[in-house]
Amino acid sequence: MLKDWRRRRAVQRVKGGDGRPLKPFRWWQVITGRALLHLQLTGHDGRPVVYSVDVRYHGDGEDGRVRARLYRDGRHHAESTVPAVLPVEGGAIEVATSGVGVKRCHYVTHDGVAHQLTPDPRSGEGRRAGLERNHPGASRMIGAVSVVLLLVGVGLNLVQLLEPLSRIPPIAENIGVFVSPIHLPLWLNIALGAAAAFASWERALRLRYHWLLNAAGT
Repeated sequence: MLKDWRRRRAVQRVKGGDGRPLKPFRWWQVITGRALLHLQLTGHDGRPVVYSVDVRYHGDGEDGRVRARLYRDGRHHAESTVPAVLPVEGGAIEVATSGVGVKRCHYVTHDGVAHQLTPDPRSGEGRRAGLERNHPGASRMIGAVSVVLLLVGVGLNLVQLLEPLSRIPPIAENIGVFVSPIHLPLWLNIALGAAAAFASWERALRLRYHWLLNAAGT
């Protein structure tokens, strides 16, 4: 029931588009935080139609809010703040983001079947998919390293946070003070944080997200 209510609220946030053309993906937008994904469907007239979802996941320059913009055959069709539910033929496109990228961009049919949209080959997600397709061994290694970095980041952050939290008077009086066996220098904490952030971004490029793992990099 809560999920249905959230979905209805998301649909109500959708605004109509103004028909402006879709801008092509530029290489530097991999760094500045743009994702572009596509979906081909059959229109009501039986002809094929291509939908594109354009997301600037660091927020718009105007107000900082993250929006999913839907283009139909290259023309601005609709938009919504995320999490977004954008109605299309046969269902809706659901879009959600994290602090480092897109964590979900799926076409969900009226029957509840979900299909992930295809990343634009020039986008970061498309280039990462190309690496996985052309060099699966290297892709698996990079993915494994990302998971390790995130697990290390989560573990070390948790251990180091427990000590100051345990010193809060009500906690200290009832449970006692936890003395952390790990005290890393500032430079190493910064380096590990940067590595975890990079690993979280790499997972986002694969449209992979886990609330616990990716919390270390966001």
